[in-house]
Amino acid sequence: MILCIRFRLGAEREAALPELARLAEDISPVVQAAPPDTLLVDVGGALRYFGQDAARLAAVLRVRALAHTGTACTIGVAANPLLARMAARQAESGTTLLVPDTPEAVVEFLHPRPVVALPGVGPGTARALCAYGLDTVGRLATAPLGTLQRLTTARTGRELYEKARGIDRTPVVRNAAAQSLAAERVFGRDELDRDTQRRALLSLTTELGLRMRDAGQVGRVLALTVRYADRSTTTRSRTLAEPTAHTAALTGAAYALHDALGLQRARVRAVALRAEGLTAAEHAAHQLTFDPTDDKLRRLEAAADRARARFGPRVVVPGTLAA
Repeated sequence: MILCIRFRLGAEREAALPELARLAEDISPVVQAAPPDTLLVDVGGALRYFGQDAARLAAVLRVRALAHTGTACTIGVAANPLLARMAARQAESGTTLLVPDTPEAVVEFLHPRPVVALPGVGPGTARALCAYGLDTVGRLATAPLGTLQRLTTARTGRELYEKARGIDRTPVVRNAAAQSLAAERVFGRDELDRDTQRRALLSLTTELGLRMRDAGQVGRVLALTVRYADRSTTTRSRTLAEPTAHTAALTGAAYALHDALGLQRARVRAVALRAEGLTAAEHAAHQLTFDPTDDKLRRLEAAADRARARFGPRVVVPGTLAA
């Protein structure tokens, strides 16, 4: 059985997800993070080990998350990740929704749902299906495979055909590479000073860049979330010129996002950055330039990373942060 745990984190608390994953690993070692706020946990082996059913293990995880981090969650329980994700979305806040592992229960759960409720079905695909009367999962399940492939593509049609029947062969992969990384800084008081906010952004880009380089990854998109004194938030994102983990490039993008908000006298409680669209650095290309400054900065960055790996993360910090 698979648990899909959706935590009530908020964009500014995404950095808590690794800690929550470690709590789940005490129940089952097969835990896959799905940032920004979701964990998939395969409890197949844990059921026999603990002598409990999946719903009881879900209750234990909910209590542990509240006790250790004060984080509430909603949990979907089903036989595969597809159904578990859908159950987590349908469950009421702070509860567990179980889809029994029987054909009748799967049909009862799936068929009344609109097609857009299927993971991976976006508005465009949904409109194309609804134009032919395939507006619910039940009606989609009655359509022949060939029809679905003609309406979409061969691959998409096959995926829709299987999803409408509750089929998902995707395994939960332990320690799967993260598709995004997040970090946040909470100010001790509501902060109005622009320079203080920019120092926090520099601290965040330094941390994210180091974490991505340590993991051998680069990011395509950078997203900034600003939380205000009234607990409201603003989120903006920017696609980078090329996938990168270079701190200078990340800092420039973060500053541009911050300047575009025009905060002026806004009372800022916290800032968070998220690097999205992570891929392996070895598969990314870097556009060479004739600017010797860029090459120098990258060589300095590599030397600083080696020093941090040997002597600790605080041995080399930007001068602005050391002041």
